[in-house]
Formats: sequence, structure tokens, C-alpha cells
Amino acid sequence: MTALVHTRNDLAAGLAGAPGRVAVVMTMGALHEGHRQLMREARAQADFVVVTVFVNPLQFGPNEDFDKYPRTLAADVEACTAEDVDLVFAPDRDEMYPGGTPSVTLNAGPMGEILEGASRPGHFSGMLTVVAKLLLLTGADLAFFGEKDFQQLSLIKRMVRDLEIRTEIVGVPTVREADGLALSSRNRFLSAEQRQAALALSHALREGALQNDPQRVLEAATKILGDEPGVHVDYLALTDPLLGPAPAGGPARLLVAAKVGATRLIDNVPVHLGEAG
Repeated sequence: MTALVHTRNDLAAGLAGAPGRVAVVMTMGALHEGHRQLMREARAQADFVVVTVFVNPLQFGPNEDFDKYPRTLAADVEACTAEDVDLVFAPDRDEMYPGGTPSVTLNAGPMGEILEGASRPGHFSGMLTVVAKLLLLTGADLAFFGEKDFQQLSLIKRMVRDLEIRTEIVGVPTVREADGLALSSRNRFLSAEQRQAALALSHALREGALQNDPQRVLEAATKILGDEPGVHVDYLALTDPLLGPAPAGGPARLLVAAKVGATRLIDNVPVHLGEAG
């Protein structure tokens, strides 16, 4: 039976008797199949699974969708129960940030200022702050995050390494719908026409990943995105697996962010470039 708690004291009580390894899956709610896959991975690798549900105000900018972000706690708990989650921690804002916005937060550094960080100043610092708090509150041995938010995953891995946090961070491949669209809580904001246009993102990434030359990767993806008038690209970037400059050969990552209507979507895929020389 999945237990639902809202306070840190009740969370601590729920964790007190947890057997073996504890895993956490951090969410902002509005759970979909991508979240459920994270829970399944956690269930397979840990003895006790915690899911957190908290819409974190620190990672939303002034013109972003904090107020309209979907909040579906009852359905979220049902999904967690179906995936055999042991404990759901759903704090309110005052529980997570007693006394208001914290005066001390984490700085995401240079990696937090590129790509998503360039378009959403402060986003990653807010994200890392809440992730660090939740890692400390849960004491998790393992934490599972989706590769769809690849920059987020990379920053969390860097944070736990740099700050000597002992939680193992596990990345889980992006879950997609049958037509290739990456699952996202924001997909529900797309009209039928916009959803069709949004398929250009995954199509562009797939075509780019078929190429083995950096210039051709970007050219192939750029053409597909440019042919879809309903997609307004924020960035299309080819990087190394650590979000540095793209290598001439070997593993790389192709990332895209775009607005479809008023909805901002992100996606990425691994790419293997032909060896240089």
C-alpha cells in the first residue's frame, strides 16, 4: 500500500523502517508513462521507493507556467500505487521552504548558463536547490531521472560529485509515444494541430542522428525544423556527452528546444559521430 505524506516529519517516520536500499524519483506531478518508467527502474533496483511530488517555484521564471502547471495529486498517487511505490512525499511550498524563498541556494555554474539556462535564467539553480534538499530529506541511495531533461541530468550528476553527496544518480532513456513524441507533462497543452507540428522535433533529431559528420547532423535536423512553420526553435545544439563542444568523432548529444504555440518543448538523442581523420 502506497503511503501519502505531506510533512518532513511524516517523511522521516515513513523512512524510519525502510529496508535495504532507498530510491527516490523526483517529480512535479502530472505523472505520465515516462515517470512510471522511472518508478519501475527504481522498483527493480531498490528495496524501498519514494516518489516526490512538488511543483518547485524556484525553477520557474516570471513569465513561465508555474500557476498553470498541472496539479493532479489524486491521479498521481493512483499511478504510484499501481507501480508499487512505497511512499509519496507531496509537500506544500511552506513545508519545502519554511520562512519563504531560501536565502542560500545552489549555483549551477557555467553548465547552467548554456542551452536551457540561457533561455531560462536561474532555472537550474532553482532545480539543483530542490534536488539537493530532497536528496538530503530522503537520504536516498539511488535517484532516477529521465534523459529527456539531459542538461538537468548532467547538472545533477555534477552536483553530487562536486558536493560529495553519496546518492547514485541513474539516468533512464526517454520514453516516447508511438509516433516518437517525447512524453512530457506539457504535451497536454498542445492542440491536435500543434501536436502534429511538435513531431518535427523528434523527426529532426532522428534524421540528425543518422549522420556521422557534425555539420551534416545539424544541417539535417535544421532542415526538418525549418520546414515546419508551427515550430519556433529556441536552440538546436550538438555537444559532447558532457555538454561541451561537439567532438569530431565518437559519442555526442543532439539537443533541441522549441515553442509550439505557447508550449515549450525539449528533446534530445545520442549521436555517434564518425571518427576523425
